[in-house]
Formats: sequence, C-alpha cells, structure tokens
Amino acid sequence: MVTDPVPLRAVGPPFRAMDPWGFTTTALLACVLFLFFVSLWNQGFKRRKLPPGPTPLPFIGNILQLDFKNLTATFSQLAEKYGPIYTLYFGTQPVVVLHGYNVTKEALIDQGDVFMERGDVPIFDDFSKGKGVVFSHGERWKQIRRFSLMTLRNFGMGKRTIEERVQEEAQCLVEELRKTKGQPTDPTFILGCAPCNVICSILFRDRFKYNDAKFLHLMGLLNEIFQLLSKPWSQFYNFLPAFRAYLPGTHKTIFKNLEEIKHFILERVKEHQKILDPNNPQDYIDCFLSKMLQEKDNPHSEFDLENLKMTGVDLFAAGTETTSSTLRYGLLLILKHPEVQAKIQEEIDRVIGPNRVPSIKDRQDMPYVDAVVHEVQRFSNLSPLNVPHAVNQDIQFQQYVLPKGTTIYPLLFPVLRDSKEFANPEKFDPQHFLDQNGKFKKSDYFMPFSTGKRSCLGEGLARMELFLFFTTILQNFTLKPVGDPNEISMKTNHTGFTNIPPSYQLCFVPH
Repeated sequence: MVTDPVPLRAVGPPFRAMDPWGFTTTALLACVLFLFFVSLWNQGFKRRKLPPGPTPLPFIGNILQLDFKNLTATFSQLAEKYGPIYTLYFGTQPVVVLHGYNVTKEALIDQGDVFMERGDVPIFDDFSKGKGVVFSHGERWKQIRRFSLMTLRNFGMGKRTIEERVQEEAQCLVEELRKTKGQPTDPTFILGCAPCNVICSILFRDRFKYNDAKFLHLMGLLNEIFQLLSKPWSQFYNFLPAFRAYLPGTHKTIFKNLEEIKHFILERVKEHQKILDPNNPQDYIDCFLSKMLQEKDNPHSEFDLENLKMTGVDLFAAGTETTSSTLRYGLLLILKHPEVQAKIQEEIDRVIGPNRVPSIKDRQDMPYVDAVVHEVQRFSNLSPLNVPHAVNQDIQFQQYVLPKGTTIYPLLFPVLRDSKEFANPEKFDPQHFLDQNGKFKKSDYFMPFSTGKRSCLGEGLARMELFLFFTTILQNFTLKPVGDPNEISMKTNHTGFTNIPPSYQLCFVPH
C-alpha cells in the first residue's frame, strides 16, 4: 500500500519577521554613536591649532566643568592649569579665553584691528538680531559707533553742557535723598534714577520725576534684567545655545523686559518724528532721524528705524545700570570703611566747601576722592568676564592659530585683581591709586570699561557721573550703616556675566 510521504520539518526555531521597533532602536543607536565619534573627531581636529584646554564632551563641551555660581573662580583655576591662553567649548563652539593683562593688552590694543569683532552672546543676539551698537558686527557697528561718538561729543560728552546736566541731576538726587529724613533706605531705585535721567536728557532731552510711575517701572525692568543675567540659567543660555529652545523661562523674562524698553524708545522716536527739524537737532534721536533722511537713498546705509530702536535700548540700559550699580557698590564700601568716608569728606570740605556745586575740574585737586572712585570700580568688578570679542580674520596669536570668527573672552577680573599691580587685590584700598606723596596714580591695568576699539562707548560720561555723584552725595550727607559696619558683606549669590551688588539699607544723615 502506498502512503503519502511524511513532510520534513524545519530544523531550529520557526522564522519570525524582525521586530520593526528593534530595528529602529538599533538604527538610532548607530546614528548617535556615529554623531558621537564625528563630534569627537571634529573637536580633536579643531583643537590641534587652538590653545590647550580641558577635554570637551560631545555636544555639551566643557559645560560640566564650569561653576555657574562663581565663574571667575573656574576661569582662574583653568588658567593655573593651562596658562593665560586656553580653549573652552561652549557646546560645540570653541572659545579662546585670555586671562591676564599681558595677553589682553596684546589682543585688544596691540592687535585691536583684528580682535574688534563682537563675539557671540546668544541671549542678546536673539533679541537684538545684530542691530544697535553693542552687539552689532562689521560695517554696521563701525558706522553706528562712529556716529554715536561724534553725536555724544557734539552734545557735550566731556564738555560743559553734559557736565551741567550731571550737576543739575546730582542736586535733584540730593533733594530726593533729603526726603528720607535720615531713616533706613534701600538706595537701589534712587541711585538708578539719577544716571537714567542723564542718559534720557541725551537721548530725548527729557527727564523724569523720581516718583514717576513709568520711570519706576523702567527702573524695575532694568534691575530685573541685570539680576537675571547674573543667574546660572542665563549663563546656560549663552554656554549651550543649541539647547536654548528647551531651557525654562528666565530668558523669556529678560526678552519681555527688553521688549518693553524697546517699545518705550519707539514711542519717543515717534514723538520726535512729528516735530523733527533736521537743521536743528536737539538730542541723539533727532540726530539719528536726520541721518536717516540724509541717507534715505543709500542702499548700504545702516541708519534705519530698527538700528535706532536697538541703539536707544543699548544706550539707555548700559548708561543707567552700570553707573547705578557702581554707585550702590561705592556707598556700601564706604559704609564698611568709615575711615575712607572721613578722608573723603575732609578733602571735599577743604577743596569745595559746603555750598559750591562740585565740578569735574575739582577732580585734579581731589586725588583721594579720585582714587576712591577708581578703587570702587576696580573692586566692584561689574563685568568680570567682559563682553566677548571675535577675530575678523585668521591670525597667528603667540604660538597658536585662531581661525576667523573665533570667539574670544578677554577677561577683565584677572586684570583688575592682578597682585603684581595692586598690592592687596582682594581688599578695598584707595591706596592702589595713590603714590607715596598722596598724588593720584594712573594704572594701565584699570580697565573696568574694557579697552581697545570695543571699549565702552559711554566711558567718558560714566567717569564724570561717578565723580560728581559720589562727591555731591558725600558733600551733603554722612552715610550711616544699619547695624555693625564690620558685619557688612560684599558677597553676591552669583558671579557671572554681571556682578550685581547685594541689597542693603543705609541712612543719609545731613552733613
């Protein structure tokens, strides 16, 4: 009998189709590993010609090696290990750090034409879009800076007309301080109003009363911006720009505040446009609008409404907060050192007396006050990291090659705290700026406004304001601490791109 053959069975487990999710996972893992090694290779290639530095991790660079509560300490520790020129990676971007006077001078002064480009500052670049004067680049920056310097000089920067405005504002400040009647007072907003009114008079020939609601709101916006800029989240935004879309909201508050200030500037611009007389400009906005009319047929002109708004924001913010913060630091330091206050008031009484309004020409006869003002700026160290620069061409810098576009951090704090130049760099001591005969002594290491072609546009105005405001306040008041002066602390919670004085109270007692 014929039977059907028995079918053969396959040896081994039955065939199953590959799991699509397993394949996807494997592919993704392969891609990540590929990108990982490509990133390592790229960074290794870039590092061959750049200065030495700590080994970066893929994608995040050296971010984990930075102490965001005290960046200055981190940068100093790295300089001890790698020398005065070293490379860090912020994400995948290499940044060359200059630590010390000699390399900073070589870059910003000796080779200033190459190092005058602005480096990346993502938190401001995203807002300004390269407009204005502080964060602009190339030909735009050259045109607007040249115009701004010329305009400020024409309106008296360094001349008597600006000095008169500062003197008048100093007297308004004194009247406002008298209203405190010697009671404990937080000076933050009062000391912000005075320099703000000076810059407002230059921008749009107007000033505000110290109790004006809009004025106080603007002061609050500025104060909050600079407070937030000193916090770690703002530094994460700058040091990990590729991840900024995923970071929580600190930067959004900064953008919102800056947008409000830009809107305020725009309102003033619209008011000026209605009554503009191009042949008789009265302030900075008038001059800029007149320049816009002159160059309306020039397709390469940088004088447009967007640049006017952003330049207005730059001048308004920088001209207010830096001077205000220095004043607050100065009064706090004087509270902590009553012997300094006694010497200041002795010199004021001897040179100016109780009634005459202080003048900038008095500075040459008041070496001690001049030394105190300089020492306040040195010690307070408001912008410890400086605003980053960039090189505008490939350059051999010492034994290294810096490719065009490399971001440069020419740090200010190691220059201002250099023990070779300043005997007690960590101590507040006006003797740092006095010679053995008690005469004022200049120092090339004094660069709180940076140095070179990108130094602060308003340096002359700020130095005039600081001398006149400090002198006028201490001519009229004796500063009294609330509590033991020995317990006064200068420490802030964070030291990052900005160094904001701690909050405090004091009493302004008529002198």
